[in-house]
Amino acid sequence: MLGQNSAKANIEPEVSGQNIEGEPASSSPGVDIQRELNRLEEIILDSPRIPFVGRTLIDEEQLLDQLDIVRLNLPVAFQEAEMIVRHKDEILQEAELYAEEIIENAEQRASQILNEMGLVQQAKVEADQLRNQVQLDCEAIQQATIAEIEQIRYQAQQELEEMKARAIAECDEIQNGADDYADRVLDSIEQQLTDMLKVIRNGRQQLEGDGNIPKPLNPTNNL
Repeated sequence: MLGQNSAKANIEPEVSGQNIEGEPASSSPGVDIQRELNRLEEIILDSPRIPFVGRTLIDEEQLLDQLDIVRLNLPVAFQEAEMIVRHKDEILQEAELYAEEIIENAEQRASQILNEMGLVQQAKVEADQLRNQVQLDCEAIQQATIAEIEQIRYQAQQELEEMKARAIAECDEIQNGADDYADRVLDSIEQQLTDMLKVIRNGRQQLEGDGNIPKPLNPTNNL
Protein backbone atom coordinates (compact mmCIF):
# COMPACT_ATOMS: atom_id res chain seq x y z
CA MET A 1 0.00 0.00 0.00
CA LEU A 2 0.98 3.69 0.48
CA GLY A 3 4.60 4.09 1.43
CA GLN A 4 5.69 0.72 0.12
CA ASN A 5 8.90 1.12 -1.88
CA SER A 6 9.35 -2.17 -3.57
CA ALA A 7 11.65 -3.04 -6.43
CA LYS A 8 8.64 -2.75 -8.66
CA ALA A 9 9.03 1.05 -8.65
CA ASN A 10 12.49 0.73 -10.32
CA ILE A 11 11.75 -2.23 -12.60
CA GLU A 12 9.32 -1.82 -15.49
CA PRO A 13 6.99 -4.84 -15.52
CA GLU A 14 5.98 -6.65 -18.68
CA VAL A 15 2.45 -5.50 -19.37
CA SER A 16 0.62 -5.84 -22.66
CA GLY A 17 3.74 -7.11 -24.50
CA GLN A 18 6.27 -4.66 -22.98
CA ASN A 19 9.75 -6.03 -22.37
CA ILE A 20 11.86 -5.32 -19.30
CA GLU A 21 13.61 -2.38 -20.94
CA GLY A 22 10.31 -0.54 -21.26
CA GLU A 23 9.95 -0.68 -25.08
CA PRO A 24 6.61 -1.96 -26.37
CA ALA A 25 6.93 -5.17 -28.31
CA SER A 26 3.39 -5.00 -29.63
CA SER A 27 0.44 -2.97 -28.57
CA SER A 28 -3.00 -4.42 -28.66
CA PRO A 29 -5.16 -2.68 -31.22
CA GLY A 30 -8.46 -1.31 -30.15
CA VAL A 31 -7.31 -0.03 -26.71
CA ASP A 32 -9.13 3.21 -25.91
CA ILE A 33 -6.56 5.45 -24.24
CA GLN A 34 -9.31 7.77 -23.01
CA ARG A 35 -11.06 4.86 -21.39
CA GLU A 36 -7.84 3.76 -19.68
CA LEU A 37 -7.24 7.26 -18.37
CA ASN A 38 -10.78 7.29 -17.04
CA ARG A 39 -10.05 3.93 -15.38
CA LEU A 40 -6.94 5.41 -13.80
CA GLU A 41 -9.00 8.28 -12.46
CA GLU A 42 -11.56 5.84 -11.06
CA ILE A 43 -8.82 3.93 -9.24
CA ILE A 44 -7.68 7.10 -7.55
CA LEU A 45 -11.18 8.34 -6.79
CA ASP A 46 -12.42 4.97 -5.54
CA SER A 47 -9.46 4.47 -3.20
CA PRO A 48 -10.15 5.06 0.53
CA ARG A 49 -9.19 8.38 2.07
CA ILE A 50 -7.38 8.84 5.38
CA PRO A 51 -9.35 11.10 7.70
CA PHE A 52 -7.83 14.31 8.99
CA VAL A 53 -4.74 14.10 6.81
CA GLY A 54 -6.23 14.55 3.36
CA ARG A 55 -4.45 11.55 1.85
CA THR A 56 -5.69 8.53 -0.06
CA LEU A 57 -4.71 4.92 0.24
CA ILE A 58 -4.04 3.59 -3.26
CA ASP A 59 -3.31 0.07 -4.40
CA GLU A 60 0.17 0.64 -5.77
CA GLU A 61 0.21 -2.49 -7.95
CA GLN A 62 -3.14 -1.74 -9.50
CA LEU A 63 -2.10 1.88 -10.08
CA LEU A 64 1.20 0.91 -11.67
CA ASP A 65 -0.49 -1.70 -13.85
CA GLN A 66 -2.94 0.90 -15.07
CA LEU A 67 -0.14 3.39 -15.64
CA ASP A 68 1.70 0.75 -17.65
CA ILE A 69 -1.36 0.18 -19.81
CA VAL A 70 -1.66 3.90 -20.43
CA ARG A 71 2.07 4.33 -21.04
CA LEU A 72 2.28 1.39 -23.44
CA ASN A 73 -0.67 2.59 -25.49
CA LEU A 74 0.34 6.24 -25.62
CA PRO A 75 2.66 5.72 -28.65
CA VAL A 76 -0.13 3.90 -30.45
CA ALA A 77 -2.50 6.71 -29.60
CA PHE A 78 0.06 9.22 -30.80
CA GLN A 79 0.53 7.25 -34.03
CA GLU A 80 -3.23 7.05 -34.54
CA ALA A 81 -3.53 10.74 -33.83
CA GLU A 82 -0.67 11.43 -36.23
CA MET A 83 -2.30 9.23 -38.83
CA ILE A 84 -5.59 11.01 -38.32
CA VAL A 85 -3.88 14.40 -38.60
CA ARG A 86 -1.91 13.27 -41.65
CA HIS A 87 -5.02 11.76 -43.16
CA LYS A 88 -6.85 14.99 -42.39
CA ASP A 89 -4.09 16.96 -44.05
CA GLU A 90 -4.27 14.64 -47.05
CA ILE A 91 -8.03 15.06 -47.15
CA LEU A 92 -7.64 18.82 -46.87
CA GLN A 93 -4.99 18.77 -49.55
CA GLU A 94 -7.17 16.63 -51.79
CA ALA A 95 -10.09 18.92 -51.06
CA GLU A 96 -7.96 21.93 -51.91
CA LEU A 97 -6.79 20.28 -55.12
CA TYR A 98 -10.37 19.33 -55.94
CA ALA A 99 -11.55 22.84 -55.15
CA GLU A 100 -8.77 24.31 -57.29
CA GLU A 101 -9.71 21.93 -60.08
CA ILE A 102 -13.37 22.92 -59.76
CA ILE A 103 -12.41 26.61 -59.73
CA GLU A 104 -10.14 26.14 -62.74
CA ASN A 105 -12.83 24.22 -64.61
CA ALA A 106 -15.36 26.86 -63.64
CA GLU A 107 -13.03 29.62 -64.85
CA GLN A 108 -12.42 27.77 -68.09
CA ARG A 109 -16.13 27.19 -68.54
CA ALA A 110 -16.85 30.82 -67.72
CA SER A 111 -14.20 31.89 -70.21
CA GLN A 112 -15.69 29.52 -72.79
CA ILE A 113 -19.18 30.86 -72.12
CA LEU A 114 -17.89 34.42 -72.40
CA ASN A 115 -16.16 33.55 -75.64
CA GLU A 116 -19.32 31.88 -76.93
CA MET A 117 -21.36 34.86 -75.80
CA GLY A 118 -18.85 37.11 -77.52
CA LEU A 119 -19.16 35.07 -80.72
CA VAL A 120 -22.94 35.11 -80.45
CA GLN A 121 -22.90 38.86 -79.83
CA GLN A 122 -20.51 39.36 -82.73
CA ALA A 123 -22.69 37.20 -84.97
CA LYS A 124 -25.73 39.16 -83.88
CA VAL A 125 -23.98 42.45 -84.63
CA GLU A 126 -22.87 41.18 -88.02
CA ALA A 127 -26.40 39.91 -88.73
CA ASP A 128 -27.84 43.30 -87.77
CA GLN A 129 -25.31 45.05 -89.98
CA LEU A 130 -26.07 42.70 -92.86
CA ARG A 131 -29.82 43.17 -92.40
CA ASN A 132 -29.41 46.95 -92.34
CA GLN A 133 -27.20 46.83 -95.42
CA VAL A 134 -29.69 44.61 -97.25
CA GLN A 135 -32.49 46.97 -96.26
CA LEU A 136 -30.52 49.96 -97.51
CA ASP A 137 -29.71 48.13 -100.74
CA CYS A 138 -33.36 47.20 -101.21
CA GLU A 139 -34.42 50.78 -100.60
CA ALA A 140 -31.78 52.04 -103.03
CA ILE A 141 -32.88 49.50 -105.66
CA GLN A 142 -36.50 50.45 -105.07
CA GLN A 143 -35.73 54.15 -105.46
CA ALA A 144 -33.67 53.47 -108.57
CA THR A 145 -36.45 51.31 -110.01
CA ILE A 146 -39.07 53.96 -109.30
CA ALA A 147 -36.85 56.62 -110.86
CA GLU A 148 -36.27 54.40 -113.91
CA ILE A 149 -40.00 53.71 -114.24
CA GLU A 150 -40.73 57.44 -113.99
CA GLN A 151 -38.09 58.11 -116.63
CA ILE A 152 -39.51 55.43 -118.92
CA ARG A 153 -43.04 56.75 -118.35
CA TYR A 154 -41.90 60.29 -119.09
CA GLN A 155 -40.10 59.20 -122.25
CA ALA A 156 -43.13 57.14 -123.32
CA GLN A 157 -45.38 60.12 -122.69
CA GLN A 158 -43.05 62.35 -124.66
CA GLU A 159 -42.92 59.86 -127.53
CA LEU A 160 -46.71 59.50 -127.38
CA GLU A 161 -47.10 63.26 -127.54
CA GLU A 162 -44.69 63.42 -130.45
CA MET A 163 -46.50 60.58 -132.25
CA LYS A 164 -49.83 62.28 -131.58
CA ALA A 165 -48.48 65.57 -132.89
CA ARG A 166 -47.06 63.84 -135.99
CA ALA A 167 -50.36 62.01 -136.54
CA ILE A 168 -52.34 65.25 -136.22
CA ALA A 169 -49.89 66.97 -138.55
CA GLU A 170 -50.13 64.12 -141.03
CA CYS A 171 -53.93 64.16 -140.73
CA ASP A 172 -53.96 67.90 -141.29
CA GLU A 173 -51.60 67.48 -144.19
CA ILE A 174 -53.75 64.70 -145.66
CA GLN A 175 -56.89 66.74 -145.04
CA ASN A 176 -55.33 69.78 -146.66
CA GLY A 177 -54.16 67.68 -149.58
CA ALA A 178 -57.57 66.13 -149.93
CA ASP A 179 -59.19 69.55 -149.86
CA ASP A 180 -56.76 70.82 -152.44
CA TYR A 181 -57.31 67.78 -154.59
CA ALA A 182 -61.09 68.08 -154.26
CA ASP A 183 -60.83 71.76 -155.03
CA ARG A 184 -58.74 71.06 -158.09
CA VAL A 185 -61.10 68.29 -159.20
CA LEU A 186 -64.13 70.48 -158.68
CA ASP A 187 -62.40 73.36 -160.37
CA SER A 188 -61.57 71.12 -163.28
CA ILE A 189 -65.14 69.84 -163.45
CA GLU A 190 -66.40 73.41 -163.18
CA GLN A 191 -64.09 74.45 -165.99
CA GLN A 192 -65.23 71.53 -168.10
CA LEU A 193 -68.86 72.30 -167.39
CA THR A 194 -68.23 75.95 -168.22
CA ASP A 195 -66.60 74.95 -171.46
CA MET A 196 -69.46 72.57 -172.26
CA LEU A 197 -71.97 75.30 -171.42
CA LYS A 198 -70.20 77.65 -173.78
CA VAL A 199 -70.29 75.00 -176.48
CA ILE A 200 -73.95 74.41 -175.86
CA ARG A 201 -74.69 78.14 -175.94
CA ASN A 202 -72.68 78.57 -179.06
CA GLY A 203 -74.53 75.69 -180.67
CA ARG A 204 -77.85 77.06 -179.73
CA GLN A 205 -76.90 80.49 -180.93
CA GLN A 206 -75.93 78.99 -184.25
CA LEU A 207 -79.15 77.07 -184.45
CA GLU A 208 -81.14 80.18 -183.54
CA GLY A 209 -79.35 82.09 -186.23
CA ASP A 210 -80.45 79.58 -188.87
CA GLY A 211 -84.13 79.82 -187.68
CA ASN A 212 -84.58 76.09 -187.42
CA ILE A 213 -85.11 75.96 -183.74
CA PRO A 214 -87.71 78.09 -182.03
CA LYS A 215 -86.51 80.40 -179.33
CA PRO A 216 -87.46 79.05 -175.98
CA LEU A 217 -89.70 81.08 -173.77
CA ASN A 218 -87.46 80.57 -170.78
CA PRO A 219 -83.90 79.76 -171.67
CA THR A 220 -83.11 78.64 -168.15
CA ASN A 221 -85.41 75.64 -168.53
CA ASN A 222 -82.99 74.15 -171.04
CA LEU A 223 -80.22 74.15 -168.56
